[in-house]
Amino acid sequence: MDRNRALAIIRTKMNDDRMIKHLFAVAACMGALAEKFDEDKGKWELAGLFHDIDFEETKDKPEEHGIKGAEFLEDFGVSSDILYAIIAHGGNAEPKSKMDIALLASDALSGLIVASAFVNKEGLRGVDTNFILKRFKEKRFAAGANRENIKRCEEMGLKLEEFVSICIKVMQNAADILSL
Repeated sequence: MDRNRALAIIRTKMNDDRMIKHLFAVAACMGALAEKFDEDKGKWELAGLFHDIDFEETKDKPEEHGIKGAEFLEDFGVSSDILYAIIAHGGNAEPKSKMDIALLASDALSGLIVASAFVNKEGLRGVDTNFILKRFKEKRFAAGANRENIKRCEEMGLKLEEFVSICIKVMQNAADILSL
């Protein structure tokens, strides 16, 4: 599935531009990680683009998050491994593959990076790995960015510092799209 088709599908379920930008951020991280691991970049980016497609529908029913999105996406022929990653990201299945873990970790880290950009006077361009690692240690800062999920990068063979560096770089390259 090409990116334009994916975006058209997303627009049928999501209206919140802030959340759509979050999908772009996670997709960018996932694409960079796919390249790092010599995986299918298009597939990993789609997992990032689609991971929260049911957010507006399930925000008051977190136990359904991921499941509803996967059910919806199945009708569009989205591959079963992407659907599984979306369900696992929602906490409704145990992450099994590198893509599943990358999605959990990228989702959380992108939130921490965005929050850091908001408090940095230079925005995203002024954020570096050390800035993020310092904020990572501050549990009250961006408390919704699950640090345990971010640390799962180690299960993919990445040190936290390298994972942060990869995601910052790719998000900085997309700063205009992300409005950061």
